[in-house]
Amino acid sequence: MSSLPRDQWYVAAYTAEIGRELFSRTICGEPILFWRTEAGEVTAHADRCVHRRFPLSRAPSRLVGDTVVCGYHGFTYGADGKCVAVPGQARVPRTARLAPYPVVEQDSLVWVWIGDPAGADPARIPRASYLDDPAWTTVRGMEPLAARFSLLVDNLLDLSHETYLHGGYIGTPEVADTPISTEVDDDAGIVYVSRHMDDAACPPFYQRSTGLSGRISRWQDIEYTPPCLYKLHSRIAPVGSVPNPDGSDPDAFHVEVVYAITPETEHSTHDFWMVARDFALDDAHVSAFLAEQNRTVVLQDVEALDVLETVIATEPPGYQELSVNIDTGGLAARRMLARMATEAPHTAPAATR
Repeated sequence: MSSLPRDQWYVAAYTAEIGRELFSRTICGEPILFWRTEAGEVTAHADRCVHRRFPLSRAPSRLVGDTVVCGYHGFTYGADGKCVAVPGQARVPRTARLAPYPVVEQDSLVWVWIGDPAGADPARIPRASYLDDPAWTTVRGMEPLAARFSLLVDNLLDLSHETYLHGGYIGTPEVADTPISTEVDDDAGIVYVSRHMDDAACPPFYQRSTGLSGRISRWQDIEYTPPCLYKLHSRIAPVGSVPNPDGSDPDAFHVEVVYAITPETEHSTHDFWMVARDFALDDAHVSAFLAEQNRTVVLQDVEALDVLETVIATEPPGYQELSVNIDTGGLAARRMLARMATEAPHTAPAATR
């Protein structure tokens, strides 16, 4: 049985990745063909011709107007997936149709539904509206991970590893030393993990982007909506600063670190990462610095998790790992993901808006 939750929305791409070129990405073991129609709409179908399975994303297949012509035998498909032309005959078989995937563009992300299309309710897609908000500036990237997606979930829900794996970039001793609080909202299907450091060293990641130095107040508030969207609400401020009673927070810098954790296969993952900020919006140097720094941090995670995947693949059956307090959020996420992987279709909780 697959460990990958189905009947779920997953991020397939950034909106800017899909244009007037045939584009393919494998999600949960399923190769999916994307292209943008002449009207600007994204369409998603199975990336294989119904005739002899040739990948339609592979040259010499090509896009002609709003039709895709298979580069092997010339079967031609419309934007709705229906075959409109077959070489050597006038009649098109009624069953000549590409399997469709529900798709939604939202918050600069392209979401695709994996599972029974009847359950594809867009209201279940979690939001991260600041990713497409002019009041914020976002840098982004994607790294391939040769490891199962649950390892990345574990990694992101326990940020104590920043102290050890990401020292000199984002980690300081206070991250590992500060206890966490964990809340699980089973009705909404969200795991919350918080770590508030009232007096912490300012790592280079924030020192060079905000201009703060010395000791800072640093808050990390995680909001994970299984299976795909992880949001880290980061607050960086001078020591002693707290938000005003009305919620305004003029003394602080706010950074939203977002990960879309999308399984490619059972043992590989698309690691989409985004860093949005509400300061220095037009400063290209800050954007370049945060993009380079965060990609370095992501690659450090990728290297560690790729190693973990090989360790898990070769360990003896029945091996028992040890969990401690810092793992409470990750363990809650594991339970949710296991339930999603086995539950009946269409019964997952609706995402909060």
